[in-house]
Amino acid sequence: MAEKNHRVVKAYQNIGFLKDSDARSLRILSEYLEPQSRLSRFNIVDTIVFMGSARIIPPEQAEAELEAAKEGHGDVERAELRLEMSHYYEAASDLAERLTSWSKELNGTERRFIVCTGGGPGIMAAANRGASRARGLNIGMAISIPEEQLINPYVTRDLAFQFHYFFMRKFWLVYLAKAVIFFPGGFGTLDELFELLTLLKTEKIRKHLPVVLFGKKYWDEVINFDALIKYSNVDPGDRNLVFSTDSVEDAYTYLTDELTKFAMGEKGVTL
Repeated sequence: MAEKNHRVVKAYQNIGFLKDSDARSLRILSEYLEPQSRLSRFNIVDTIVFMGSARIIPPEQAEAELEAAKEGHGDVERAELRLEMSHYYEAASDLAERLTSWSKELNGTERRFIVCTGGGPGIMAAANRGASRARGLNIGMAISIPEEQLINPYVTRDLAFQFHYFFMRKFWLVYLAKAVIFFPGGFGTLDELFELLTLLKTEKIRKHLPVVLFGKKYWDEVINFDALIKYSNVDPGDRNLVFSTDSVEDAYTYLTDELTKFAMGEKGVTL
């Protein structure tokens, strides 16, 4: 009887192995090397990162929800709040569009400030939408979660990333960032904000990195900086780590001034 030959799967094609805990280091390395390869291909070295809630909806959608609620198809009070919050969607979109247009008008091609988001809906989609409106490249770095979050349609197709590990996603969101804008958000946004402030405070991030908190009323209610200072858990000067505003114009002026002053010259130390 003739013996049968066995087809042997190569290690890098062995899906069972690649998904096993023994290959975790390979998966982590892949989430470093594959984004690096794609971003290098597009010569992207500078980003402006927008962070904020995935739950904030466009004004037109919020208005339609409120009308439906008034007709008995929903909670009117909740719909009114969603409409109030929707102005942040519009602000994020407008700011991203203005920053992208400004970046495209800069002389030379070495320093390009590309809008980058977490790739999901809400504020993330708003910023990608604004950058797309200005006909600029823009990046989406999404994360796989139980409630599957698809990458929004405004992200440049070749710059859409899907991460498994939160820490690798956070690395890439911050590594190329030359400015970060935080719009109102929940646990994820707060996590990203406090980690970023910790890295700045401890000088683990040594580059100049302007941080904008957009929405004074929201942030003043959610984060009590006065209490942190009162109980001596942060220094009074730590307020200077962030610039707070309710104005797209003020945010645009602050960011373009900071980027012009600190990010136009030689590449500095990043992380």
